[in-house]
Amino acid sequence: MSTSIHPFKLSIAQSTLDDLQTRLSLTRWPDKEIVTDWSQGVPLAAIQELCEYWKTEYDWRRCEALLNSYPQFTTTIDGVEFYFLHFRSRHQDALPLVLTHGWPGSILEFRHVIDQLVDPEPHGGRLEEAFHLVIPALPGYAFSGKPAEKEWDYHRTAAAWAELMRRLGYADSGWVAQGGDWGAHVVASLGHQAKESQIPIHDTKAEKRAMYLDERRDAGFRGYSLQQSTKPQTIGYGLADSPVAQATWIYEKYRDWSDHGGNLEVVLGKDEMLDTIMLYWLSNSGTSSARYYWENQFNYTAWPIDLPVGVSWFGGDNSYAPREWCERYYKNIVYWNETARGGHFAAWEVPEMFVAEVRGWMSRI
Repeated sequence: MSTSIHPFKLSIAQSTLDDLQTRLSLTRWPDKEIVTDWSQGVPLAAIQELCEYWKTEYDWRRCEALLNSYPQFTTTIDGVEFYFLHFRSRHQDALPLVLTHGWPGSILEFRHVIDQLVDPEPHGGRLEEAFHLVIPALPGYAFSGKPAEKEWDYHRTAAAWAELMRRLGYADSGWVAQGGDWGAHVVASLGHQAKESQIPIHDTKAEKRAMYLDERRDAGFRGYSLQQSTKPQTIGYGLADSPVAQATWIYEKYRDWSDHGGNLEVVLGKDEMLDTIMLYWLSNSGTSSARYYWENQFNYTAWPIDLPVGVSWFGGDNSYAPREWCERYYKNIVYWNETARGGHFAAWEVPEMFVAEVRGWMSRI
């Protein structure tokens, strides 16, 4: 089995982009919603505006050039070819850090924090806060390979990340990991697994907040998860065939999960939202990324972890857990902070705040 690492350069055929234009022009739109808000899903006018911009103003070649300005690589681990970015800091003693995205995210979530983490001094940081960055794409996500067998869950992904870091020469020097959404599960699996212990909670205010967010998410926002965790192949036909379906499936989550105060484009502009939507569309990974939910539908992260753990809760996210809950499993929490702003895509929405959090917990390990 080859353990070699290969440089990667992205080059999307013009015929693929022309096909996208044709599909956007031939869209058959559904009836307009019968409510005046987002309670039935993405409003017709909102997605038509985004797709008109996609068709007439968006420039994929700009995003392609950005990605090709990064150090991109692939390597095959456990039968799957993984795509990743690898930034070596000019500071040789920098701490290696692997950043893991979730759904409906991508490696592009981290574009605004790369320079600050790799070369901190021009960005208000100190020399000792420098990182070597490794940013891989999850299996089945652009432009990683699509597993052709079952059981590619976040446990197996974590094992692949450990092997990737070994291949990059970081196994002996020690390294750290950060992740949100599925990335948080991968990072937890990198720690340790054991049986759950039951401990009563005393911070009832924090518990009520956590339960409220859980109930709210289950009642009105969980349809995507149930579909992807039970019948990913079925939803995949629409995502593979229709760019509007793929865009709407993701755009809804950007609106629901980010901290924007009513104006989404204040924190996530059209071009950057479409950049990630394009990664899903161009790699035809709507189905394979949805399948990650099916692989993990019965997995949990209730395992004691003895390694140093830093926890950052961003105030506008759609989930939360009290510290007492986390301490049942994370036996060595060295950093805990709850911010006032920032949502599910914190590195993208509030990059300076995200970097400050990473620097905060890095200083405690």
